[in-house]
Amino acid sequence: MDGLNICVIGGGSTYTPELIEGFLGRESGLSVGRLTLMDVDPRRLQIVGGLARRMLDAAGSEIELRLSTDRIEALEGADYVLTQMRVGGSSARIRDERIPLKHGVVGQETTGPGGFANALRTIPVMLDVADDVRRAAPDAWWINFTNPSGLVTEAIWKHAGVEAIGLCNVPIGMRNAIADLLDVEPTRVRLDYVGLNHLSWIRGVRLDGRDVIDDVIERAIAAGTCGPFAPELLRTLRMLPNVYLDYYYNTDRVVREQRSAERTRGEVVRDVERDLLRMYEDPALATKPKELEQRGGAHYSTAAVSLIRALETDAGDVQIVNTPNRGAIPDLPDDGVVEVPCVVDRHGARPIPCAPLPPAIRGLVQSVKAYEELTVRAGAEGDERAALLALAVHPLVPSFDVAKRLWAEIKEANAAELPQFAPAGRDRP
Repeated sequence: MDGLNICVIGGGSTYTPELIEGFLGRESGLSVGRLTLMDVDPRRLQIVGGLARRMLDAAGSEIELRLSTDRIEALEGADYVLTQMRVGGSSARIRDERIPLKHGVVGQETTGPGGFANALRTIPVMLDVADDVRRAAPDAWWINFTNPSGLVTEAIWKHAGVEAIGLCNVPIGMRNAIADLLDVEPTRVRLDYVGLNHLSWIRGVRLDGRDVIDDVIERAIAAGTCGPFAPELLRTLRMLPNVYLDYYYNTDRVVREQRSAERTRGEVVRDVERDLLRMYEDPALATKPKELEQRGGAHYSTAAVSLIRALETDAGDVQIVNTPNRGAIPDLPDDGVVEVPCVVDRHGARPIPCAPLPPAIRGLVQSVKAYEELTVRAGAEGDERAALLALAVHPLVPSFDVAKRLWAEIKEANAAELPQFAPAGRDRP
């Protein structure tokens, strides 16, 4: 077979058509010989796979498309493995959003107690995937999109010994938005970007070597593109926060709005996905529908293709990905996964050393990293003490009593998908 062998675990995702579009783009520079979509849901796999096949045919592509519900078969001989799964599906996400709100805490799929529950369900599955990758594709590069991306990637490194690279679309989206504000090509913009997945800040913006962060902040304020952040906050920080920091800087407002909303974001997404799958079934559809934008995940394919291209061509590009710290952020553990600019070449992603975290963000980052370390231990080892401590140290959980109540409800609601916590002597689900 000529060209790359790429396997997508979770290929029945509604995001997959965007990935197909990325591989077909002339700018990708990639020669893909085989693309295997693997999913545990045969119906979704056939629907999404059908659209993928029509997209390839319409483009006159010679990429061989395979569909499989057998993970080992799908992984066999892969050069690249992409994971994009949601363990428990939309119903689990909606639980993750609603349970915290009952206790006055932000309900979100990757942040706080919702992200914690998501991680506990996901880590055991990803460790099983790691076993299969070692067996069927030991030389493959693993690119993980599965949320919470940084935390799951850390579990893979620490407990499976597999070198995965975590990827999120937010950094490339922030860079492109800044380039638009400056009216320049994104390639001219370099970011001093630091933090964790969904907990990061841009401390500096270099345009042709000159730091223009203050100008960017003022342009964002003037253009009304500050997102959920008050202009005074941006000017005081002199940094641009990742949009997920809304949950930390505006906690009271977020909880109030979530509690008064008719539907959670997960319920909205569930309905969007239902409509997308109905569209994908149309035999006349052979392009990615515009309605996919409602699902989120902009720049997903751009991030994936750029990373694969850099790994494949030994480019030495600087890209923002999730990888072990290795001293890049001196305030965090070396083996903890961080989201920072990295040099990407045929050896992988090497984080670029950066300045220490400023006091304005240091405590928050260290607290969330402690939560992540404990969650990884709980998810991989079934350590209930670590699970309770993870919730107790999270900045969005107000007290130990609330942490206890959250853990009891999360454990009960997700019992069928938390085999690592099944009591000894009882059959695990």
